Amino acid sequence: MSEQHDVPDRVVATDAAVQLLTTLSELHGGLMIHQSGGCCDGSAPMCYPVGEFRVGQRDVLVGGVVLPEPLPAVRVWINGDQFELWKHTQLILDVVAGRGAGFSLEAPEGVRFISRARAFDDEENALLAQNPPLTGASAGI
Repeated sequence: MSEQHDVPDRVVATDAAVQLLTTLSELHGGLMIHQSGGCCDGSAPMCYPVGEFRVGQRDVLVGGVVLPEPLPAVRVWINGDQFELWKHTQLILDVVAGRGAGFSLEAPEGVRFISRARAFDDEENALLAQNPPLTGASAGI
């Protein structure tokens, strides 16, 4: 009898990231994160109030960060091209001291979100291949 494994989360958050997202959500309402693929702010995860960033049809919903009740979860999106490069890794949302990106909500807090990664093993990749993530187009955005 084989051992059954759950599909791994494509995104997780450190306690520091959850704490910061909780504070920002209390200040600004529902939030979303978009992991950019470069340009002005590099490839930093950017935090926005829900509805303030337009998710593209090729953007990929990699998961969500659960916040304490009654706050809604924070959906985490990534650029479609960036996802193709990162699809074999788990995105780990973290926080470090320093100035945040100019457009991201944490900028005035003296900290910034960063992305860390962990490579999925072969079994995890096989499970993930059977459960493709939503895109902006498939989510009706």
